[in-house]
Amino acid sequence: MLPRMSLNLSPGEQVIFQGHPSWRAIIGFYLKGVAIAIVLGVIAKLVGASSLTVFLVVLVVIAVTVLVGFIRRVATVYTITTRRLNIKRGIVQREVQETRLERVQNVNYNQSVYQRLVRIGDVDFDTAASGEYDFIFYGVANPEEVVHRVDQATGAGAAGSHGLGEPQAPN
Repeated sequence: MLPRMSLNLSPGEQVIFQGHPSWRAIIGFYLKGVAIAIVLGVIAKLVGASSLTVFLVVLVVIAVTVLVGFIRRVATVYTITTRRLNIKRGIVQREVQETRLERVQNVNYNQSVYQRLVRIGDVDFDTAASGEYDFIFYGVANPEEVVHRVDQATGAGAAGSHGLGEPQAPN
């Protein structure tokens, strides 16, 4: 089980999923950083820089890219509890999105061709609030498992058409 990320759980509330975007979700970011490093290295060589300077320019840009990508990934924490959804982003500047689980109306996941190849996806939680408050877990590994866990937590499989997790009394 993952360590709890300062979520202040209520009595009886349990974490059913907690994670970060997959490292595979930022491969594109890393590739762009490497491309920029190469371009800057070529420019440095064209203006007459020594081979050592060119190497250092490329090395520094790649190192900064790896560090920034890593920080962006680990500074984003997705949590689903038995009562709420939570997205925390940032280290110095913090952004937190949270909603109660019963406000979730639909849970879908999307995978582009690239995402299918690297086995990641975006899980989209449509909530009862307006569109600006919808929750999306970007770049999670095994997105269908996240959807399954939400279905289990809400009781959606047994709820029928009357709502999430609220079994109807027999007539």
